[in-house]
Amino acid sequence: MAGKVDLVFVKLGGSVITDKATPFTEREEGITRLGREIHSAHIHTGLRLLVGHGGGSYPHTLANQYRTHLGLVTEESPLGIALVQDAAARLNRIVVKALIKEGEKAVSIQPSSAAISKRGHIVSWNLRPIRLMLNLDLTPVPYGDVSMDLATGCSILSTEELFRYLGLKLKPRRVIVGSDVDGVYDRDPKKNSSAQKIPLITTENVNNVLPSLDGASNIDVTGGMRSKVLSLLELAKMTGVTCEILDISKPGNLEDSLNGKKGIGTIIRRT
Repeated sequence: MAGKVDLVFVKLGGSVITDKATPFTEREEGITRLGREIHSAHIHTGLRLLVGHGGGSYPHTLANQYRTHLGLVTEESPLGIALVQDAAARLNRIVVKALIKEGEKAVSIQPSSAAISKRGHIVSWNLRPIRLMLNLDLTPVPYGDVSMDLATGCSILSTEELFRYLGLKLKPRRVIVGSDVDGVYDRDPKKNSSAQKIPLITTENVNNVLPSLDGASNIDVTGGMRSKVLSLLELAKMTGVTCEILDISKPGNLEDSLNGKKGIGTIIRRT
């Protein structure tokens, strides 16, 4: 599919596709359902899609054990790099297989083989293969991964960091970040029943929002919700793209969002 067809980035959150409390445990039924929703919306809208996903209980478990997000800190750090990379790739194959089974022409994109970072931010990545894939209406599937880092030796690249870099280069129309909560809250909704959802985050109100953002409930070496919001807001500021964080553990939410429904979760935009 060549030409100027709208491009949408979709993230399948690690908390949705895995059980983050149980190491190396994927949610097979959830992954299958999300693959079905993605393909249905793809057929209905004709959009070009890039589907990224988090690592959840696969690489996060090992990255925390070997402190891979901190760089080369011990003699075992190189082993940690290998184990984290393997775990992330194993989950990716599960996601890609599910997407293909539902009809998507999904292709794995391994960031650790091509992206170079500096203090956790990507500084180079050859994107020509991804561009060519999108022109063929293939669905590239990158994922949170380890990277070689010019400053610290190694680091962890979150899906939001991948989207930040890819967004600056590929200029998507929308970015949909799927989580297991309805959006961004003023406190952790899993711990506090009185937590209030923040419907809109912009450059004008972000400083009021950030102090209330807690870290993730489970192991997350990529910084939790605060880091996600900052990465998406930076992308919105640089490109004008509208991002939305929403609950894709609820059947139909992702498909509705891809079909054009907005405001299901928390919208993040420039102004």
